[in-house]
Amino acid sequence: MTSETRYHHGDLPSALVQAAVEELEENGAPALSLRAAARRAGVSSAAPYRHFPDRNALLSAVAAVGYGELAQDLVEVSPAPTTPADLAKVAVAYVDFALRRPGLFRVMFAEGCDTTSPDRVAAVAAIHDYLGSIVTSALPDAPAEPMAIAVWSLVHGLAFLHMDGKLNTSSDMAVAEQVSSAVYAVLGHSRHG
Repeated sequence: MTSETRYHHGDLPSALVQAAVEELEENGAPALSLRAAARRAGVSSAAPYRHFPDRNALLSAVAAVGYGELAQDLVEVSPAPTTPADLAKVAVAYVDFALRRPGLFRVMFAEGCDTTSPDRVAAVAAIHDYLGSIVTSALPDAPAEPMAIAVWSLVHGLAFLHMDGKLNTSSDMAVAEQVSSAVYAVLGHSRHG
């Protein structure tokens, strides 16, 4: 099935988002444009504008895909986290996602997206709610919202520090050790307590 055939069946938005994700993985966010996504999807350079009025709209759709994938990874690691150890596992998975998908992660958090995009807003809310539920379960005596923000800020900062080469990424074990240790330190918990 060609891209033109997919378009006539109404699947052009999905094809363009997939093409944009592939473009990110190969060439990074600066190279991503509606024209590049159209070229990769095999459609005319005007075709994307029927579904995405500008680059930010496409980036928002890509970010929503990234948030969905990140949420899936986090839930896979710990479907119902209730302990600080579970929280540390989720933190490691978050940083691992950033290291495996740096282009996508940067679009999710560092590129100009449409903050009113319903898909993006829903995806961000799902991540926020998931992280908030972990804090509530794992740290029942902590103030839920401030602690959720603090933990997310810590883990998010660790993700960017690792991606930017400021922390040791020589092995998955080294990353996991650094992230887990930082989470336990901030929570005031020992690994065994």
